[in-house]
Amino acid sequence: MFSRARASVQQLPRRPASVAGYHDLNITPKSKSPILRQGPGGRSSVTGHVATVFGCTGFLGRYTVQKIARTGAQVVTPYRDELERRHLKPMGDLGQIVPMEWDARNHQQIAECLRHSDVVYNLVGRDHETKNFNYDDVHVKAAADIASIAQQEGIERLIHVSHFNAAHDSPSAFYRAKQAGEDLVRENFDGPSIVRPTVMFGHEDRFLQQMAFWTIAYKLNKGQTRVKPVHVLDVAEALHKMMTLDPGHGDTYSLPGPKEYTYNEAIDVVSALTLKEHKAPSVPKALAKAVAKVMDKSLWWQTMSEDEVERRYIDDLPGIPAGHKSWNDLEMMPDIMEDVSIPYVRRFRSATTSNLPVESGGKPYRPPSAQM
Repeated sequence: MFSRARASVQQLPRRPASVAGYHDLNITPKSKSPILRQGPGGRSSVTGHVATVFGCTGFLGRYTVQKIARTGAQVVTPYRDELERRHLKPMGDLGQIVPMEWDARNHQQIAECLRHSDVVYNLVGRDHETKNFNYDDVHVKAAADIASIAQQEGIERLIHVSHFNAAHDSPSAFYRAKQAGEDLVRENFDGPSIVRPTVMFGHEDRFLQQMAFWTIAYKLNKGQTRVKPVHVLDVAEALHKMMTLDPGHGDTYSLPGPKEYTYNEAIDVVSALTLKEHKAPSVPKALAKAVAKVMDKSLWWQTMSEDEVERRYIDDLPGIPAGHKSWNDLEMMPDIMEDVSIPYVRRFRSATTSNLPVESGGKPYRPPSAQM
């Protein structure tokens, strides 16, 4: 009986060895080092690329890591807090997600995190200042250090995420710091790619979620501020596509959403998706800043800062600046907010309307009493 089983095993055909073709070989333009791709593509394949994603534990960072890792690239994930990086581990195959502890002020740790990579992403950013890090520390000094060390280590490609409204003369300190960070990145690295998205929406966002839960925060400026929200999954996919583009051009990509809304119109979209009216009074700017200052100083968790109040009065740029690339250059069509946002705000529905379909087409929701 044992001999028959052994004979049947011996008759099984041998699995052919994996053979790499010329098309699997990629020579990097800057260092001329070879990158060999293996496998049919996908999570369990190997692209040969190694990417370091600074800011990987943030809102955009987690989706960027997932997009890169699912193609078979190895991803180095620098982190500050052990609990903040654990959800990244299953995003790639065994050994493909490499966590490394780092401090933004420690140049040696920055070098260790990016030394073996051919592409580096800088997604580090903060909507508010803390007692340990202000806007300049995060968006200017840390950005300059990452760019400078990446240049010294001979990194092939640096992709730096800024903001669509970044400007030196902006009334917002956040936008001024973003522009200063862009300038220093260009000075310290030869040909970085600058990505400038608008406010992003998706799971765990601070746009739709806050709009549904704390509507008054978006009634500043009487809800007339104009914005072009963009889907975080679209921005993450754009960052992933840039990994394989030829480095050294120094291109700037402005990536706004495809549709413009006032805050009032965006609140109407949330009302239509949640089948619930979201109303709030409009608060004067001076009062909003005073309340934000008190809350920001007295509470240990993030609420709303004075500078964020200022940003609620600033419209997004009316168009893409001259010389900037856009979605068309990436052959992408970004999502319209009301078409994809129901999974993000469904939890704000009542128990009786939770499973009802969206039939209003994004029109403002009106309760039955108002429709009669």
